[in-house]
Amino acid sequence: MTELLFQTATELAARLRSREISAVELLEAHLAQIERVNPQVNAIITLVAERALAEAHAADAALARGQVLGPLHGLPVAHKDLVQTKGIRTTSGSPLYRDFVPEQNDLIVERIQQAGAITIGKTNTPEFGAGSQTFNTIFGATHNPYDLTKTCGGSSGGAAVALACGMIPIADGSDMGGSLRNPAGYCNVVGLRPSPGRVPIWPTENAWQALSVEGPMARTVQDVALLLSVIAGPDARVANSISEPGSIFARPLDRDFREVRVAWSRWLGGLPVDSRTTAVLESQRATFEALGCRVEEAELDWDGADWAFKTLRAWSFAQNLAETLELHRDQLKDTIIWNIEAGLKLSGQDVSKAVQLQNRLFARMHHFMQQYEFMLCPVSQLPPFDLNLPYVTEINGQQFETYIDWMRSCYYVSVTGHPAASVPCGFTPDGLPVGIQIVGRYRDEFGVLQLAHAIEQATGFWKQHPAVAR
Repeated sequence: MTELLFQTATELAARLRSREISAVELLEAHLAQIERVNPQVNAIITLVAERALAEAHAADAALARGQVLGPLHGLPVAHKDLVQTKGIRTTSGSPLYRDFVPEQNDLIVERIQQAGAITIGKTNTPEFGAGSQTFNTIFGATHNPYDLTKTCGGSSGGAAVALACGMIPIADGSDMGGSLRNPAGYCNVVGLRPSPGRVPIWPTENAWQALSVEGPMARTVQDVALLLSVIAGPDARVANSISEPGSIFARPLDRDFREVRVAWSRWLGGLPVDSRTTAVLESQRATFEALGCRVEEAELDWDGADWAFKTLRAWSFAQNLAETLELHRDQLKDTIIWNIEAGLKLSGQDVSKAVQLQNRLFARMHHFMQQYEFMLCPVSQLPPFDLNLPYVTEINGQQFETYIDWMRSCYYVSVTGHPAASVPCGFTPDGLPVGIQIVGRYRDEFGVLQLAHAIEQATGFWKQHPAVAR
């Protein structure tokens, strides 16, 4: 069973289409793994096994009639507990929505299900997705499968752990300041933050926003590309949706990287980075060079990135949660209250300045990426930390002012709007996963996936699974 659970989603999809295995057989294997492992890691917090089994039987019956439901036919999937799932509890990690059952699916869920995937439940997330540490007062914390005393990151932490433990082969997530990349790096899986509009978000209160995106997670880059091919593509209701069809990501990822210029950024212009993380990343620089890349040390000018991100993030929190704060202040965690209130204090001039800084940063990034096709940098500024620590307060002796400062290595990239992937890069001496962040040119998710695929094949770290899952 373990061999089946850790096969790639691409391989499983092919075996399902050829009827070598059945959707019911595959689902039952994953349900057994969930029953065995989930109590130790707390990744899947809502399970709809009976509904999923009925859908698996229907998928097998369709295939027997010669009908393939889509590229994800028969694959089990769990959705992040921030996205609405019709008929399935969606809490957003908040006690305010403990029993909320939506009457419609969000677009990303709709597309995944229409492609033939079978929803088995929801994955854990911090309250309203705030913070890169997955815990909330409803379900508790999700544990890192490589060390149960450590965090799995967040906010798509439940998804990353479920993937790492073989409980699902594919998962969706979202990312404002690193929520697809950070947990992927902490759990030895792959997470892709697409360019805004690549995966349209619907319904939404602000279709023009460019910070928060939705995207794919999986254990391999090829599987991330498979899921992206389904969830990407235009939607006429979403103002910023990109017109290219998702099918462009179904192409082969193999590529020759000889003489491709790559910027090596150790600390994104001076951020504190834990020496354990730096050591793992440096150990793989030669691997990129062996692929033929011209790896050159180079740093972008990140001036204004921190202020712009924090301002636009606070504005977003105020926009989405001001009424919630007014009515239910006593049921919100302190960091969310702080973020909403920071947004309510903003002036029009503050928001205007943040947008201007973002535009200038985009222009600098665009110029930089004309010289270099990719930038390589840390995903997170330190390895997984104590599960009981809500957030990191210092690195290398540098104290932080807010609960998100330790994630600048991700959210600086978010402000630019450029696509970025977290790919397994190795392990610390005590066995904790470390991811490397591959940043690509604007809207060049395919290029990012190609380089990610090349380094994945060269290193093979994705084949190492946590002991708790075996």
